[in-house]
Amino acid sequence: MSSNKKGSGIFLGFRALGLYSNHLAHVVRYHKRHREFYLLTAAGKSFHTYNVKKLGIVAVSNALPEDITCLAADRMLVFASHGNLVKAFARSKEVVHTYKGHSAEVCLLLPFGDHVISVDRDNVLIIWDVQSEEEYLQLNFDKTVFGISAIMHPSTYLNKVLLGSQQGRLQLWNVKSNKLLYTFPGWGSGVTVLQQAPAVDVIAIGLVSGQIVIHNIKFDETLMKFQQDWGPVTAISFRTDGHPVMAAGSPVGHIGLWDLEEKKLAGQMRDVHSTAIAGMTFVHGEPLLITNGADNAIRVWIFDTPGGGGRLLRCRMGHSAPPNKIKYHGQNGQQILSAGQDGTLQSFSTVHERFNKSLGHETARQSDWDGIIACHRGYLIATTWNYHRSSMGVHKLEPKRFHKDRAINVTATVVDITSCGNFAVVGISSGHVDVYNMQSGLHRGHYGKEKAHEGPIRGVAVDGLNQLIITTGGDGIIKFWKFKTKELVHTIELNTSPAIMLLHRESSMLAIASDDFSICVLDIETRKIVRKFSGHRGQINDMAFSPDGRWLVTASMDCTLRTWDLPSGCLIDCFLLDSAAVSITMSPMGDFLASSHVDDLGIYLWSNSTLYSLVSLHPLPADYEPSVVTLPGTCPALDVGATEVEEPSDEMIEYDSPEQLGEQLVTLSLLPESRWKNLINLDVIKKRNKPKEPPKVPKSAPFFIPTVPGLVPQFAVPGEQANTEQSKVLNLGVLAQKSNFYMQLEDALLHEDYNSPVKLLKEMGPSSIDTELRGLAPEGGGSLEVMSSFLRMIGSMMHTRRDFELAQAYLALFLKLHLKVIVEDPTLLEETSKVSTQLEETWAHMQTLFNQSMCLLGYMKSALL
Repeated sequence: MSSNKKGSGIFLGFRALGLYSNHLAHVVRYHKRHREFYLLTAAGKSFHTYNVKKLGIVAVSNALPEDITCLAADRMLVFASHGNLVKAFARSKEVVHTYKGHSAEVCLLLPFGDHVISVDRDNVLIIWDVQSEEEYLQLNFDKTVFGISAIMHPSTYLNKVLLGSQQGRLQLWNVKSNKLLYTFPGWGSGVTVLQQAPAVDVIAIGLVSGQIVIHNIKFDETLMKFQQDWGPVTAISFRTDGHPVMAAGSPVGHIGLWDLEEKKLAGQMRDVHSTAIAGMTFVHGEPLLITNGADNAIRVWIFDTPGGGGRLLRCRMGHSAPPNKIKYHGQNGQQILSAGQDGTLQSFSTVHERFNKSLGHETARQSDWDGIIACHRGYLIATTWNYHRSSMGVHKLEPKRFHKDRAINVTATVVDITSCGNFAVVGISSGHVDVYNMQSGLHRGHYGKEKAHEGPIRGVAVDGLNQLIITTGGDGIIKFWKFKTKELVHTIELNTSPAIMLLHRESSMLAIASDDFSICVLDIETRKIVRKFSGHRGQINDMAFSPDGRWLVTASMDCTLRTWDLPSGCLIDCFLLDSAAVSITMSPMGDFLASSHVDDLGIYLWSNSTLYSLVSLHPLPADYEPSVVTLPGTCPALDVGATEVEEPSDEMIEYDSPEQLGEQLVTLSLLPESRWKNLINLDVIKKRNKPKEPPKVPKSAPFFIPTVPGLVPQFAVPGEQANTEQSKVLNLGVLAQKSNFYMQLEDALLHEDYNSPVKLLKEMGPSSIDTELRGLAPEGGGSLEVMSSFLRMIGSMMHTRRDFELAQAYLALFLKLHLKVIVEDPTLLEETSKVSTQLEETWAHMQTLFNQSMCLLGYMKSALL
């Protein structure tokens, strides 16, 4: 790769998993033609569209250059702001309008008929014409007097908007005439939310103090007040299905349900989200409440219980804190297990989000066999998990040696499970390595007299047959133990302390990343270092082998992903990312690489382009400077006027293969086997396929009278057909006609050029070839000279070593048909002996090559690297 524009030659960004919501409020739209509600949530630089019915993702917008700061929508368009720009999306996908004019970051958006209103951090309010992208009106407010914190359009109030301020006052403006109509003095606390009530002229006002005011703006009269104890009001929504209930959100994730008739608290929904309630919407006319929060979750609650509270109907949730470790689960490559800093273990499906599930924190009833083991940061206990039950297992794996002194700072650092799934191996920071039974959770022993290593355990791995266990520690030593007897077999000292270790069981290759950012690969059968790689400039966070064991992919704090080719020992791919990958895992099918990154909640899939396209992989030079590749789904939008012109690449030159690579090489034809393989058995095939009885002519119905074809229908006279019977005397003149192949063989006797007859035979089918070869003998209308010419044609094919299998098939059929004639004629015998000699020489040469290849292959499979 000579250009930095290419990025990665192997991995292409595919899509992101586990991203659903951030701190911005969601938007609900109704599609008249579909008669369905849709939900929009912001996720970084793009927004997602879900149908409310099943909460299935419908569309993902094109990414913006920066994170979305505000989201709104009307009947036709979706408006999203980033920085000081506002953009309008059509079909929830592409940008169709851009509104430029703000000098600060946009923080509020409100679609308003044919206009859209935006407010920035400098307290500038601009009204835009949606189609022309021009400013209709601009209002400037003094931050110290009236800092805009909320905006809404009161229902049925034509051309009017209501503004709420951080100081607590409210202002009603006519934006068409640019007049301030009325100022509400407020309630002594900053306004956070303005929400239209189902009744006209009535709005709900949420305050920083936690107070909710139901106010009639027509008469400037307060109807009722409520007070929540969970801090400022973050969201408000009203039920519209006949129940006079108002829901209010809080910064701690609780929701209060208020009865507007009784004017009291009707119920509470605690811990709806682990973060503040960002958005909350009751679906119009239905008992459904949609909530989202910065904990990366969307939840739909249904109110169908007698107590009036909501129960969870469906949800989409990812990690609320960045993932620490990801790993493919199972052999189909469709599930990725992810452990996050939020303390949850989750499974994300690469096929469809409906297969996602959270294994959570809760403890299930006893399971006979858990298949997952995890160690926790800062804890000595290792826990088991059951994937099928989607819950934590019952076993807590902890050695008894530390029971007397639990205050000691000892933690579990690494874990591994045997390939059979019966045993778990746990490495501890004290240098101990313990074995547990996964079914019973019982301790089955430890390695070493007292401890396995003098330093903390950095890696443990068990081979595929449960014969060996490999451990490495902070003391810089790799130890090989017998798994059953716990006996130390071999020791290898490293120059630097190892950081992480990874074993590829199928190839017995063990990769070890050291603290000096280098990587070494050991063959655990020979217990020797077979490869060494260097090039990373930061701590190596994770490694992953390709399923066939040919590649080792490494992720480092230098923000690079590097792919090393083990057979050649070279770096073949390298690219930069905006944030360092903390964990990577390769699909068991080899089609995807998954990565999780620093301070990022998502899991990103990279497709392996070598599986579906021709990729030329060359060793990269030592001074190679990788280019930055954006994460999947976060590519910056291209400028409308920009046109990309692809420069021709000299890396991949299309190669047109000749018919024969070299004159000394035996070359086969490109014909299918059906054209030549069964030539010698053609008579048997025809006999087997011959019908048992001749086809019977159906009896004509008595009421059908035969007619003569023509424009005017005429009945056929029976006497006319009496003389039309076919003669049974053969016309020998027809049989005497020479075929094109026959004449080509005659001409080849004079010119010694047999390309034309060979070309004719290659175009024929098996039956035609059989007919042509039968016609070469004198009793079939041929001659001995033409038969001799055919044998010379076979000899020519042997000499040029082209169409080798066709020559064998044609010669076999010729000998089967005309062996008696050949034996009786000396000339044909001489030609046959020449062909036989050529055939033996060619086959002897081929057999020598076969033996050499088999020998070399056997050596490579059994020899030491």
